[in-house]
Amino acid sequence: MLMAEKKTTDDGQDLGWVGEITKVNTKPILDALNNGNVPVIATVATDENGNTYNINADTAAARIAAELGAENLILMTDIAGLLRDKDDPSTLIPEVNVSEVPFLKRQGIISGGMIPKIDCCVEAVRRGVKKTVIIDGRVPHSILIEILSNEGIGTQFV
Repeated sequence: MLMAEKKTTDDGQDLGWVGEITKVNTKPILDALNNGNVPVIATVATDENGNTYNINADTAAARIAAELGAENLILMTDIAGLLRDKDDPSTLIPEVNVSEVPFLKRQGIISGGMIPKIDCCVEAVRRGVKKTVIIDGRVPHSILIEILSNEGIGTQFV
């Protein structure tokens, strides 16, 4: 389902068996959905030589959502979303335009473990997903709140 090539750091450092997606075959996913099943996707990929690579789950989700032409992508985590102050949940930023992300990184608002998650949101939007959102999975019914309310929950990227 996922094809990849070996991923290295910008300075050429070997990351081991970590891959970067080069192609997504959506047929198995669509077949499962069309048969009334919910696909569970292992985020591993192979290259042309049959080598197996680990793929970041958020990266895979963003790429698969884009390839499927998804309207929305929901990433569930254990924080409220993007916070202006990482130690203050009341500073939740409800909406971010993807063009603002580099500025928020320079300010240090997007840092650490949030960088790859937000980069995946940006990638999905740039590949055609209309909206991505990071929500807090610790909140009961957080997916329903996001889907069924006008204001949503978490931080959405458009």
